[in-house]
Amino acid sequence: MILVENLSKQFVTPKRFRVPAVTVQAVADMSFTADNGCITGLLGANGAGKTTSLRIVAGLLTADTGRVMIDDIDVRQNPRAALARIGCLSDSRGLYPRLTARENVIYYGRLQGLSQLAAVKRTDELGELLDMTELLDRRTEGFSQGERMKTALARALIHDPANLLLDEPTNGLDVVATRRLRDALRHLASPQGGNKCIVFSTHIMQEVERLCGDVSVVAAGRDVARGSVRALCEQTGCPDFEDAFVALAFAPGVGVAA
Repeated sequence: MILVENLSKQFVTPKRFRVPAVTVQAVADMSFTADNGCITGLLGANGAGKTTSLRIVAGLLTADTGRVMIDDIDVRQNPRAALARIGCLSDSRGLYPRLTARENVIYYGRLQGLSQLAAVKRTDELGELLDMTELLDRRTEGFSQGERMKTALARALIHDPANLLLDEPTNGLDVVATRRLRDALRHLASPQGGNKCIVFSTHIMQEVERLCGDVSVVAAGRDVARGSVRALCEQTGCPDFEDAFVALAFAPGVGVAA
């Protein structure tokens, strides 16, 4: 379970020549809860604060204010224990191109404290789960977007974390790869897959409708509405979810963060 309370984060651009320094409020009072066995969507336009929020949850950035709890462990007070319980899939993927997919995944498993034997066994299991067995012994240089996504997801899952953070994971994927990713995530959130807590950041309405049991609408660095897709439609009186999102995220005075 992930609990995020009242996060805020500012960035200050450096002063250059005659251009003054600029303060950007990337996150402003962000709060949401993601439960075990549920796929929670962070839905917002580009620049709304989704990625910055996930980087704070993952311990890559330190919030100016607020608190993040991973399974009742405070990320700020006990970062190693908290981060051992999450797996992260970023939009950049970050694979080593000279290594095979198997080597990428095993290397990360070793960094997470797994023995060589355990990392090899777990990699084979993930190869079957993610339908990527035929990719494992190929170098990742030249991989397609879908192949890179599978490898990065396997790497995030190598230590069998209870919580999974996904930052716009379907970017650049074709229809088949997107469907396979959805199937894998549904399995991971199910009792058979371990009842994992999954946070799914996206700006694509259809992905949220088809995948997420709970949704936090993000705008201007804060959560402006929470609930199921049906509840958000009922809240706005809009039968179409895209219309409901626009009504919530672009209401007067809400705006979108820079």
